[in-house]
Amino acid sequence: MKFMKLGSRPDTFYTSDSVRSVASEVSSDLTIQVKGTRYLLHKFPLLSKCLRLQKLCAESPETSKVQTIQLHDFPGSDGAFELCAKFCYGITITISAQNFVSIRCAAEYLQMTEEVDRGNLIYKMEVFFTSCILHGWKDSIVTLQTTKALSVWSEDLGIAARCINAIASKVSAHPAKVSLSRSYSSRGRGDSLCNGSENHSRQMTKGSKGWWAEDLAELATDLYWRTMVVIKSSAKVSSDLIGDALRVYASRWLSNAAIHLNSCEEAKSNNGVDSPEDATSKYRRLLESIISLLPTEKGEVACSFLLKLLKAANLLNASSSLKAELATRIGLQLDEASVSDLLIPRCISPSTDNTIYDVDIVLTILNQFVSQGQSPRSSPGRIKSELHRTRSRSAENVDVMLQESRRSSSASHGSKIKVAKIIDRYLQKIAEDKNLTLSKFIAFVDAIPEFARLNHDDLYKAINIYLKVHPEFDKSERKRICRNLDCRKLSMEACAHAAQNEMLPLRLVVQVLFLEQSRAAISGTPVTELPSNIKAILAMHQNQNHSKKSICTNGSLPQEDELSTVSTINPRKSNLSTLKMRMEEEEQGEEINGELPMETTTAKTDKPFKVKSLSSTPTMWPKGVFSKLWSGI
Repeated sequence: MKFMKLGSRPDTFYTSDSVRSVASEVSSDLTIQVKGTRYLLHKFPLLSKCLRLQKLCAESPETSKVQTIQLHDFPGSDGAFELCAKFCYGITITISAQNFVSIRCAAEYLQMTEEVDRGNLIYKMEVFFTSCILHGWKDSIVTLQTTKALSVWSEDLGIAARCINAIASKVSAHPAKVSLSRSYSSRGRGDSLCNGSENHSRQMTKGSKGWWAEDLAELATDLYWRTMVVIKSSAKVSSDLIGDALRVYASRWLSNAAIHLNSCEEAKSNNGVDSPEDATSKYRRLLESIISLLPTEKGEVACSFLLKLLKAANLLNASSSLKAELATRIGLQLDEASVSDLLIPRCISPSTDNTIYDVDIVLTILNQFVSQGQSPRSSPGRIKSELHRTRSRSAENVDVMLQESRRSSSASHGSKIKVAKIIDRYLQKIAEDKNLTLSKFIAFVDAIPEFARLNHDDLYKAINIYLKVHPEFDKSERKRICRNLDCRKLSMEACAHAAQNEMLPLRLVVQVLFLEQSRAAISGTPVTELPSNIKAILAMHQNQNHSKKSICTNGSLPQEDELSTVSTINPRKSNLSTLKMRMEEEEQGEEINGELPMETTTAKTDKPFKVKSLSSTPTMWPKGVFSKLWSGI
C-alpha cells in the first residue's frame, strides 16, 4: 500500500511516569489530557498549527506556568493526537490507509487548516487521499474499513462516500485499469454455507470479471451494502456477478453463524460478550441486507445459494415476509435444487409434534414452482392446432411462434420432470420422520403433475419408507398414500418388491402381479411364489368352500367334481378367479361403509388396471429382489 512521510526530525517523544513528553531544552508550558493520557508539550509549535488549541488556551485562564487543557471529546485514540503533535514539532510521521481516517479526523478536530498555517496537515492529507488512496484498490478498501470506528466524523468529512464511489468505479472498470497494491484476491477459505466458494475464490484473480468479490467481503455489513448499491446503480456490472459477490460475502460472514451463536449462549454470563439476542439480531440484519441486494432476474443467483439463505433465515428466526420472499425466488428455479438443499432444519429444536425439517416451506416452494406457467399441460400438437386456427398472420410468423411455443413448452416440461425426481427423493428423506403427517405426505405427492413422473420407482421407495414408519395406518389410509402410484411406471425390480410387499393395499399388489404376468409372458421368466398376503386370501376362500362342500347335497357332487377337475388342470387361473371374487367382495363392503374403490381414488392414472383381466392372462412373474433404497446425500 502507498504511504506518505511528513517531517524530517527524529522522534523525541518519550514516556516518564505514565506521562508522554518531548525531549527539549525548553521546559513544557502546556499539559493536554487526551483519552486518559497526559502530554507535557509546548505552546508555540502546537498553537501555531492548531486553531482549536489557540481558542482553548485563550478561554482558560493561566493560573500557573503550565496551562492544562482537557480534550474530552477528542475523536479516535490518543495515538492519533500524538501523530498530530509530532507533525507540529516537525517530527517524521508516516500516513497510510490504516491510520489515515484517525489522523484526518484528529486534524479536523484540532482545526489544522490553511487559515492557521499554510501547508497544514489537513491540506497535505487531502492531497494524499485524492491522489494516492482513492487511486489504489486496496487502499480504498482499507480506508473504508477504518471509517467504521469514526463513522460520524467520516460521514461529515465525506471519506466513506468518496471511498465507496472510488471502489464502485474500479469494479465497473476493466481489471487492467485498476491499481492493486498487491494480490489481494488470493485468499481461499472453507465454505459451509455456499458450495464451491474455495474454488470460486481461486478463480477471482485480477484477470477475472469477479476479482473484486473476495476483497469487498471484508467490509462491514452497512459499508458493504452501500458499496453494492452504488455498484448496482452503475448498471455496468452484470447481475450474475452481483449474485456471485453476494454468495462470497454470505460465505464470509454467515458460514459460522451457528457456531458464534452457540458460543454467545455459553458465554452470555461473561462481560464484554454479545448476548445471544444481540448476536442473532446482528446476523439477521446481515441476512436482510444480502437478500435486499439480490438481483431480481431469474437465474442470476444460484438456487442452492438461495436455499442456503433460507436455511439461515430459519436458523435466525427471520420474519415470515423475508422467508416468503426467498421461497418465491426459489420456486422460480426449483429445478436447479438438490435434495440436500431442500433439507431445511427448523429454527428451533423439533418437539414431539414437529418434524425435523421444515416441510411447510418446501411445500410452499413446490406449489410456487408448479403454479408458474400452467400452459405446458397443453401438448405441442394442441398448440400447433391453435396457431393454425389464427391464420390472420403470415405463415412465416406462425411458424416462428410455433417454434417458440415448442421450446417454451419443452423447457417447462423438462424442468417439471426434473423437479418430480427431486421431490420424490426428498420424500424419501422426510418419510423417515415419524411426525410427518399423512396430509403433508400426500400434499407433496399430489403437487407433482401427472406427466412429470416418467418413472415411479422413487415415489414407491418413499411410500415404502413411510409405510414402514407408520405401521398403524389402516386400509383406507394406505390406499390414500398409494393412489398416485402407477405400477405401469415401475421398473421390474420395483414391481418384484411391490409384489411381495404386504404393507401395500391388496388391489395395488394385484395390479403389480398382473403387470408382472404380462412382462413374464413376453420375456419367458420363471414364476415366483405368490405373496403371503395373497396366499392368505386364497386359503381363507378355500376354507369357506370346503365348509360349503360338507353340507352340499348328493345332486351337487358331479358339479363339485367338475370344478375340481378344472382347478386341477389350471390352478393358477382358478386362483386368479378367486382373487377376483375376493376383491369384488371387499369392494362391495367398502361401498357399503362409504369407502371408494381403488379405481375411483386413483386421481392421476389414465386407465387403472382392472382385476377382471387377470383370469385371462398367463400367471408368470419374474424372480428378483428390489434394489436397495436410495440413501440420499
